[in-house]
Amino acid sequence: MLTAFARAFKTPDLRKKLLFTLGIMVLFRLGAHIPVPGVSFENVNQCVKEAEGAGAGLFGLVNMFSGGALLQLTVFALGIMPYITASIILQLLVVVIPRLEALKKEGQSGQAKITQYTRYLTVALGVLQATGLVATARSGSLFAQCSVRDQIIPDDSIFTTITMVIVMTAGTALIMWMGELITDRGIGNGMSILMFVSIAAGFPGLLWAIKVQGHLADGWIEFGVVILAGLAMVALVVFVEQAQRRIPVQYAKRMIGRRSYGGTSTYIPLKVNQAGVIPVIFASSLLYIPALIVQFSGSQAGWADWINRHLVTGDHPYYIITYFVLIVFFAFFYVAISFNPEEVADNMKKYGGFIPGIRAGRPTAEYLSYVLNRITWPGSLYLGLIALVPTVALVLFNANQNFPFGGTSILIIVGVGLETVKQIESQLQQRHYEGFLR
Repeated sequence: MLTAFARAFKTPDLRKKLLFTLGIMVLFRLGAHIPVPGVSFENVNQCVKEAEGAGAGLFGLVNMFSGGALLQLTVFALGIMPYITASIILQLLVVVIPRLEALKKEGQSGQAKITQYTRYLTVALGVLQATGLVATARSGSLFAQCSVRDQIIPDDSIFTTITMVIVMTAGTALIMWMGELITDRGIGNGMSILMFVSIAAGFPGLLWAIKVQGHLADGWIEFGVVILAGLAMVALVVFVEQAQRRIPVQYAKRMIGRRSYGGTSTYIPLKVNQAGVIPVIFASSLLYIPALIVQFSGSQAGWADWINRHLVTGDHPYYIITYFVLIVFFAFFYVAISFNPEEVADNMKKYGGFIPGIRAGRPTAEYLSYVLNRITWPGSLYLGLIALVPTVALVLFNANQNFPFGGTSILIIVGVGLETVKQIESQLQQRHYEGFLR
């Protein structure tokens, strides 16, 4: 990996792309520290310090994706979550709405239309989430245990509220634009790289907090154990993310005029973790809904007390079992809507392809569905076990919910890192390819 980056910096055009990407990353982190107009920065800092011992509460996942900007109410407080949510919604709607499915099949022009719809939906979700965040901060629910939670926004006028919502929404649109700039003029994978930066930005502080809170050898033993556990997790994630089942495909020869076409062999790569990190995000978001209902309703009834005792604390057995089951369910659900065996079988039959030993058409679709279900089981169980690492950390190290080597953060960082290195290596290969003749 380091060799690829060193070779990239020696290539002039790739060096420009890397420096441009680094410049956008710096601007992204700068915006994550500029407070929104109307916010008392001193009171916010005091509440953040008081909340460090108890974790980020209900907003931990969104705060992680915003690089810590959410709880500090900065310009980029919403981070890339509106874009992620919009992208997931559009992916689900493509399966449901025939018009979107037709656009997807149109190729590049149809994909451009879907991207445009994603942008509009991102802005709409940005307005909705910014309004909810400002209302939560004004009510004091953002930092429930803070002594100055009611003074985070001193001026609660309508003008101040509208200004804050507009600024946060504009910040979301700016993040989306910067991600597209990295994709077009940088090294690619713009939004994924910004997600990587958001999560990686909190690693140093969280690791040092473990050292400060440790008791063995002034905290260095706990610090070392966490580092070793993190390296082991990275190795496991790399191994599983690279694992795939290759289904061989043979294309028969066809004579068109005097030319012969086909006769080649290839394969269909089916990844063990076909769904990526999406099931973890879905499960986390769904588990936040009951706690949010209780928090905003302010109810003291028996059902609210049961939710607070069983579905809010991350180390409770009910929470752990529900979280694990939801991850496994969403892994199968997302694979079912993102990979259509019947469509793949029809395309293979149309172009004269077949799997050796399997008849074309329906038997091929049934075989692909069988193999996909078999490899999704270990992939979903792996996702569930990785996602439970913060829960183990809560018990062993008394850490918060944003444990640095949590499942979501490790999956995203390793996945984005692998994809970025692959893109750099492919661009290097294109520039140093000399062809068959010199």
